[in-house]
Amino acid sequence: MDKFLELKRAVETVEIVDTHAHNIVALHSNLPFISCFSEAKEEDETIDFKRSLNEIAELYGSKLSVNAVQESRQHLGLESSANTCFKAARISALLIDDGLDLDKKLDIKWHEHFAPKVGRILQIEDVAKKILEKCTAFIQYALWSHDDGEADKVTAFKSIVAYRTGLAINTDVTVKEAEGGLSEVLCGGNAVRISNKSFLDYIFMHALVVAQSYDLPMQIDTGFGEKDLDLRLANPLNLRNLLEDKRFTKNRLVLLHVSYPFSKEASYLASVYPQVYLDFGLAIPKLRYHRMISSVKELMDFAPINKVMFSTDGFAFAESFYLGARIAREVVFSVLRDACIDGDLSIPEALAVVKDIFAETAKQFYKLDVSSRYSDVIPQQRFNSSVRKDGLGLTVECMGLTSVCDDLTYDTWLPASGEARTVPDLSTKCRVPWAKHQEMVLTDMLTESGKPWHYCPRDVLCRFSKILEDEYGLVMDVGVEVEFYILKTIVADDKEVMQSLDRTPYCSTAAIDAASSVLNEIVACLQSLNITIEQIHSESGKGQFEIVLGYTDAITQADNLVYTHEIIKGIARKHGLLATFMPKYSPDSSWPYREDQSVHDVGSGSHVHISLSKNGENVFTASSDYNRYGMSKFGESFMAGVLSHVRSICVFSCPLPISPPGTNGAVTNFELRTFDGCANPPLGFAALLVAGIDGLRNNLKIADPA
Repeated sequence: MDKFLELKRAVETVEIVDTHAHNIVALHSNLPFISCFSEAKEEDETIDFKRSLNEIAELYGSKLSVNAVQESRQHLGLESSANTCFKAARISALLIDDGLDLDKKLDIKWHEHFAPKVGRILQIEDVAKKILEKCTAFIQYALWSHDDGEADKVTAFKSIVAYRTGLAINTDVTVKEAEGGLSEVLCGGNAVRISNKSFLDYIFMHALVVAQSYDLPMQIDTGFGEKDLDLRLANPLNLRNLLEDKRFTKNRLVLLHVSYPFSKEASYLASVYPQVYLDFGLAIPKLRYHRMISSVKELMDFAPINKVMFSTDGFAFAESFYLGARIAREVVFSVLRDACIDGDLSIPEALAVVKDIFAETAKQFYKLDVSSRYSDVIPQQRFNSSVRKDGLGLTVECMGLTSVCDDLTYDTWLPASGEARTVPDLSTKCRVPWAKHQEMVLTDMLTESGKPWHYCPRDVLCRFSKILEDEYGLVMDVGVEVEFYILKTIVADDKEVMQSLDRTPYCSTAAIDAASSVLNEIVACLQSLNITIEQIHSESGKGQFEIVLGYTDAITQADNLVYTHEIIKGIARKHGLLATFMPKYSPDSSWPYREDQSVHDVGSGSHVHISLSKNGENVFTASSDYNRYGMSKFGESFMAGVLSHVRSICVFSCPLPISPPGTNGAVTNFELRTFDGCANPPLGFAALLVAGIDGLRNNLKIADPA
């Protein structure tokens, strides 16, 4: 086995804190999409352009051209394409400098859909510019008082002074000099562009004072960046006077853009000055691949490794965030692998560095409280060392949460204290088909003493399955018709709305064609988990499909149904779509379908087909000994029990008020339509079992037709 495999997996799966980026723009922005790939024009086709285009085309599964990628973006819609990019990038926190002037840029709040933590970076020159555009007299810059509704989210200050007058800051600039500089700025015309050195230095110094008082760090652009900069003045060594000034030794400073081409100089400063940290955004992915690697290595030549941080410097297009994260992982792996080969780091040390570079250093530097975007994901090492045997703790009150929101159901009688252990059933562990580096497993719920918890859904189903087998030698077999809608995002009136994937009628082959890429992958994933599929077809609703799971025992089928839901939703997300099993996915839906309704109003269910077997033989159907409506005595009594308790069963099988009703009889089995995608599969099947057993015990009969 490759000795660096563990390191590679760690780099590929670590959740990252993106410490410096800019706003995404609306789909109808005038900003050319090609700027996501390169600052060069398409006809120039630089190496970074070719590499980036290939990465995005692979992500979307499109042809290798800018037009094909753009068509994929338009088809997915902005939110879906952004979700695809951020999910693939595994960004758990995002810090946005909203001072970059972009056409139709979206506000910071919009970005909260894609990362658990989103913070604002306040660009001080942009704040000054906005103030000057409104005022004609000198303003004592109390930057924090400039509140446009986002002040509470400010995580850091940032300066682009390097791109205006350079980093040789005059730390002794006076108010009089600043006022003279202000006069020069105001005489420059209506379009304010602050380029007076005294004025900019004063703003910078005052911002440091404010940042220190609020315990906020300062980001400083260094090295390459804007086209009109004097690169010589962007050398971070010019900051020496500032770094030596005792007034500012408590400020936390981070030098952006790997300070390229001054990476060695930046590394030296970080090694000498405790307040200096480093960031390698923009250099990745803009440089040639080998140059990215060498620049990151140069950062680590002198600087402590735990002072190096990652950012995408993504802007305008979600794809730029994905590219920054994707290529940064490759670069960091290459750098750390070489360090291990050279004997500079051991594998365990390199694994710790991965966490530091991509997340931990940033969390401490910016004082971020970041919750995992993937809260149900457990690192493999911890799973193998403890969770595999002991499971995870879960407060028992959690079982009272509803299926649609994080709120407790009324009168659950579950105590607010106490814990159940969710212990993995290793027989169900499998590779996640759409994320090969992850595995998933179903769990049983045990008490703290290690005994089955009586509210555990899987245990409830197992207990009553055993009763049916012990008392009657029978097994309840189940087949399921899984109905769901596939929705896509479109832009209407400058707003994103959900729309069904197609507009074709029931059992249309055109609907299957429209969704073939998604459905084919769903089928392949289900088959990889040995889940039998009897058929798949389009349903009556627009964009509605049905997958029929073949008969198997209730315990196995409950597990299969859980995984089927996960696979359908996961593959849809991968394609930038939304799959929903809701009985009615839109507020105006109703049941049953009427001709005066739009067809998308048809509801979705998970219709359950129930049969009984003994020693592998179907005993539900009639025999020469007993025949009532084509059913055996076992079959009739079991079905009669279900029918007599059907209202109670609905509490478990279709728990939401919007669930559509209906039952239907058969000979070799019977179909219960009061079962939908909101049901807990083990509890729903257990409810059917209990009712059927009651029918058998009491020898219930089905009433004659009226």
